[in-house]
Amino acid sequence: MLQSYIPFLPEGAEPINNHMAIYRHDEKIEFFTASGPIYSCQESDLYGLRLAQGIIVTQTATTPAEFAKALNINRTTVYRNLNRYQQDGPAALIIDKKSNRKAYKLNATAKRQVQTLLNKGYSLKAAAKQAGITEGCIRYAIKKGTIVKKKQPDEKPEPHQKLKSASERSTEDNNCAIGIAAKREAERALASTGKIIEATPHFSAIEGVRHGGVLLALPALARVGLLEAGRKAYGVLHKGFYGLQSVLLTLSFMALLRIKTPEQLKRCNPGELGIVLGLDRAPEVKTLRKKVKEIGLRNKAGEFISFLSKRWVDQDKDVIGFAYIDGHVRPYNGSKHKLPKTHVARRRLCMPATTDFWINDAKCEPLFFVTAEANDSLLSMLEKEVIPELKKLAGKGNRVTLVFDREGWSPKSFERWFKADIDVITYRKGKYDPWPEDCFIEVESHVRGKAVKYLLGERSIKINKNFWLREVRRLCDDGHQTSIITTRQDLNCEQVARRMFFRWNQENFFRYMREEYALDHLVTNDVEPADVERLVPNPEKKEKRKLIKRFKREVEKLKKEYGDKAFQNDETRHPTMRGFNIANSGYKKKVVKLEKEIEQLKIDLKQIPDRIAVKHLLAEHEIVRLETERKMFTDG
Repeated sequence: MLQSYIPFLPEGAEPINNHMAIYRHDEKIEFFTASGPIYSCQESDLYGLRLAQGIIVTQTATTPAEFAKALNINRTTVYRNLNRYQQDGPAALIIDKKSNRKAYKLNATAKRQVQTLLNKGYSLKAAAKQAGITEGCIRYAIKKGTIVKKKQPDEKPEPHQKLKSASERSTEDNNCAIGIAAKREAERALASTGKIIEATPHFSAIEGVRHGGVLLALPALARVGLLEAGRKAYGVLHKGFYGLQSVLLTLSFMALLRIKTPEQLKRCNPGELGIVLGLDRAPEVKTLRKKVKEIGLRNKAGEFISFLSKRWVDQDKDVIGFAYIDGHVRPYNGSKHKLPKTHVARRRLCMPATTDFWINDAKCEPLFFVTAEANDSLLSMLEKEVIPELKKLAGKGNRVTLVFDREGWSPKSFERWFKADIDVITYRKGKYDPWPEDCFIEVESHVRGKAVKYLLGERSIKINKNFWLREVRRLCDDGHQTSIITTRQDLNCEQVARRMFFRWNQENFFRYMREEYALDHLVTNDVEPADVERLVPNPEKKEKRKLIKRFKREVEKLKKEYGDKAFQNDETRHPTMRGFNIANSGYKKKVVKLEKEIEQLKIDLKQIPDRIAVKHLLAEHEIVRLETERKMFTDG
């Protein structure tokens, strides 16, 4: 049985763990345990090294990661060789590299032709086209040294710099002393003592960086003002290795790479992701969550989103000319907290949920969103949150057209908004008489470059006392007439219909965001106090109504039984109603008693208020809503 330590080792041997050591000498590698050497091979013997990985990891207490670190190879290689050894034995580790293959594109003739063309001053692209091969084929040959590229007279020779491959970087990351890929030890030590605000990004030449393509998005992120908005809203975070810039770029790159949640960072190589951030490694899940929580506690998400929205609108004022508004319901599947319920259309259920109202521009690109206190209606959110923010973005004297569905229908509000420089385009709510078919004409429109034809008609209608609106209707193939109401008098009927039907792009936006960016994901399970004075339907009134319905059902049942008995009455035995009632005593008394109780319940029902403050139904600590700050920050 092996000891917990190795008592005798030759000078120069390096311990792999408490049970195993490696000794290199005379181009030979030996492995030692407490009992002495157990395996040896030449350093150049690749098969012997692969066999050692299978035998030693299988027969001793050495892990693949420890063995890989000792041989300075990737641990994936050790796992692969170990699996082959365990499944098919030592023979599976023999790799026959003998082959009769030879270059069939860049053969000797093509190689001489390309070299001649390059010597004449041809570019790589021109030489490849002349020789009938790809440019990449020539570049590979130049890299191998089989073709020499002619240098231009003014071209200075570049110093040779050997770049580390992905495999070498992985091995180096695994061998870091203070954690995987944590190479900038000095800066991390300074950060732990609060000596630096955050680590400065450093970029250098590196070969084959995974996820490197996201760096192409940096100019776009700078253009939309992401970092500027973050600095303006949050300033700087607490001193540490990862600061505000690192967090913002990490979340942005996660979105571009479809890493939907912080937990999914565990599947990514932290060193490779750190390279694109300009750091030694990406932050761990707990570190990222800690930083996002710190940002959330500052309650500046509204300012952050407002700054971004203003930046986008200032770049092109026309995008806010039409604003599409719709609500997105985020279901809550937990049972720990009691949240307000609302209807979740895609599930066809009424369940606890939170409603966000998204405002998209004329191209259906998101501008900003607001979260309802307790699943408030679209109309109330338009009045309280959306219209004030849109007027601030549009500027004084500029009109904005709101496009929304029937949930926001309110002719009185339309008249009030019209006087405040707000126009509307929406579907007409309620029943309306159909128009004759000769009122419609065929109109051609273009949607995303495709020609479409509509059968449209329009009229002016007066809804309020002195307020006129335009009604545009589309006649569908099945005869249904879709009515659209608008206060815009300057648009033709084709533009009104196209703008209204364009609203479906917002539904596509919600679906895309759910599937690609986990829009419904809970960033945190934390809650915050909600408005204790919020009015909710009175449950006592609901119970009274249920009781009245139950009593009415009992009365109907008694009357039915009484009528059936009267119909089946044998007149020879009970020729008069008095005799029939004596034989069937109790029915009338029960009916009269129940009807009196129903009348009393109706009187009591009128005295009960329709809505009461939620504080009368729940304890104050139970009146909560899901925290909004972190969700607004990550979604914004």
